[in-house]
Amino acid sequence: MILPIYIYGNPVLRKVAQDIPTDYPELDKLIADLYETLADSEGIGLAAPQVGKSIRVVVIDLDVLGEDLPEYKGYRHAFINPHIVEFDDDKVVYEEGCLSLPGIHEKVSRPAKIRVKYLDEQLQPHDEWVEGYLARVMQHEFDHLEGKVFTDRISPFRAQLIKSKLKALLAGRYSAGYRTKPAPKR
Repeated sequence: MILPIYIYGNPVLRKVAQDIPTDYPELDKLIADLYETLADSEGIGLAAPQVGKSIRVVVIDLDVLGEDLPEYKGYRHAFINPHIVEFDDDKVVYEEGCLSLPGIHEKVSRPAKIRVKYLDEQLQPHDEWVEGYLARVMQHEFDHLEGKVFTDRISPFRAQLIKSKLKALLAGRYSAGYRTKPAPKR
């Protein structure tokens, strides 16, 4: 089922998401719904808070990048209870956008390499170092689990420049080619 994506200003996007038990009800269905919603919105990553659930579940599908980045051909993965436990000192700057902030793109500096712990869809534990574009996408999506959005990581100067765009999102003035749930009126 395609779920609405919560837009900037919805309180769930600012909550720290909770780990879930391995017997979480209908986890397989939620993951399937996240993948379907992600495909419908033409994104590459989606965190449960972006569909209104303050739990630590993320799906990433990088297959669409497979032509330019062959290492991601067929890459489609769910992360349950993920946590970044270590960062590399090297930083990489790359432009990011977000389904919850339609129309906004900014350059963000992030660690080039991260160590993550998570459960996969079969509830098998993983502890691994990740680098490259996947590390960037993981950090972006895992930020959602910490109540953060990518604009929290830009310079104060850039934040000032996009202030009117953020206010427009809060007021429900945006365009998206997918189902959304606007921020509640203040």
